[in-house]
Amino acid sequence: MRGGPSRSGAVRAHRCLTLRRFRGRGSEGVAIAELMSDLKLTHGGFYRHFKGKEHLFTEAFAAAAAETRSKLRAVAEQAPPGRELEAIVNTYLSVEHCGNPGHGCPLAALAAEISRHPKTTRATFDHALRQSAAELAPFVAGGTSAEREHNAMVLFAGMAGTLTVARATANEELREQTLETARKFYLNLARRSP
Repeated sequence: MRGGPSRSGAVRAHRCLTLRRFRGRGSEGVAIAELMSDLKLTHGGFYRHFKGKEHLFTEAFAAAAAETRSKLRAVAEQAPPGRELEAIVNTYLSVEHCGNPGHGCPLAALAAEISRHPKTTRATFDHALRQSAAELAPFVAGGTSAEREHNAMVLFAGMAGTLTVARATANEELREQTLETARKFYLNLARRSP
């Protein structure tokens, strides 16, 4: 097929740019015309690929969530045995992650906005949250698999909320203190046995 590999590479590169734009500015901060230009699509071409901006947003959100899970999985794999959770929490609640919403977790970057989106988009958020919790569950305390997944869900939601609040603060010292305190708090809580 002519242009196959290079075309798919270009589509992947454009998709990454679209993901960064949505994470960094939210769906309302990105115009369809801008996306069509980024994706090198005409008006008709855009609508052949996507039902609309919401469809693109949902796909981009799901891809960004998968990318975040992959990064956190790599962090856990590189951590010393028994220190996987610590590595994940420290990475997720790092100053670097906080300062780069366009490259970070879309759950933290877009949660408040997604609450105002249609149910189908919110269902994509639900799925991403459950998958993220499932990735964390093996490292979280709990008596049963279901309990570990529940605890991991609460942990992940709390970390995403912390990141959202830290990003909203104007005072850099307060931001860093919030992240540091949260890292200690969540690690202490997650390690406790019920």
